[in-house]
Amino acid sequence: MATVSLTHFADRLADAVERKQSQLVVGLDPNADVEDLDAFSRRIVDAVAPYAVAVKPQSAFYEARGADGVRAFRDACAYARAAGLLVIADAKRGDIGSTAVAYAEAFFPLADALTVNPYLGGDSLQPFLDAAAEHGGGLFVLLKTSNPGSADLQDARLDDGRRVWELVAEHLDAWGAPFVGERGLSSIGAVVGATHPQEMAEARALLPRTPFLLPGIGAQGGTPADVAPVFAAGPAAGLVSASRSVIYADDPAAEAERLAREAWHVSQAS
Repeated sequence: MATVSLTHFADRLADAVERKQSQLVVGLDPNADVEDLDAFSRRIVDAVAPYAVAVKPQSAFYEARGADGVRAFRDACAYARAAGLLVIADAKRGDIGSTAVAYAEAFFPLADALTVNPYLGGDSLQPFLDAAAEHGGGLFVLLKTSNPGSADLQDARLDDGRRVWELVAEHLDAWGAPFVGERGLSSIGAVVGATHPQEMAEARALLPRTPFLLPGIGAQGGTPADVAPVFAAGPAAGLVSASRSVIYADDPAAEAERLAREAWHVSQAS
């Protein structure tokens, strides 16, 4: 099995962004119409590898196929890493105690980074933080997600007037402080929906060292131009994530190239 380099994740990310002049992350979301998961994963990886810095395989779409799907997920991660891409496992895990430890062991060192849910509190994230430190990996913590219903809880007001997501940002900044690398970014990132441009700018002010994973580009209506405030912290501080608009395009390579070029232009103008 391919292993994660012990080199600092955020430094590897910054190097990849500068080398490729791209902030594109392509989600691997094989829907029910995809018959051969292996062929699908390899085809998309081959198409986007010249233009993307990472792929983001969505674990649920693979897990839904049972044992063969779990195997295909692992193979997709290995294939992408062999193609020179970073792998962000999109599993949104979060649990306590030994269960969190087991989840962390399931995804590290298979992937370079993992999406995690912080809403069980700091102790639920500690096993993931420990695994990231051990394997030179990263985390992307759900902060302000792209779905409209995120407002139900994440925008709820505390007694001091802050929203819940702003409290999470305060904790996230503390969790990420020990993980800041030589390039000035932490390996503990945040998931912030590209569909929330105002909150994105506010989150950047609260988290100046945090790389943002920015879902919602393409099928959900977001564009690279919407995420310009994120790049105030540097070109590697924002990862533009697109899934369906790329992987089901008539020409995935051309769409990946277009998005990568557009995002890079926005980052350089910010």
